[in-house]
Amino acid sequence: MLTGKQKRFLRSQAHHLTPVFQVGKGGVNENMIKQLDEVLEARELIKVNILQNCDEPRDVVAEQLVEGTNAELVQVIGKIIVLYKESVNKKTINLP
Repeated sequence: MLTGKQKRFLRSQAHHLTPVFQVGKGGVNENMIKQLDEVLEARELIKVNILQNCDEPRDVVAEQLVEGTNAELVQVIGKIIVLYKESVNKKTINLP
């Protein structure tokens, strides 16, 4: 569980990032979860974009991504979800 200070720090780190994944009409599926997990291991902090044609609400999509990858939800703002998961092998972000 992230503290408020840690979430603020991660939001500042994620500000300049571009979204790596897009959730569209198909919603969240197993293949997407697997790929997200691999990218989180490599980068630790990522953005996911929810497209306009996605049928599910953004909060539901965020919850599915968090449960599937065991990541921490940093922020949901507009159609962008920011996720953080501490890397086992390539730790680059040191939380305050």
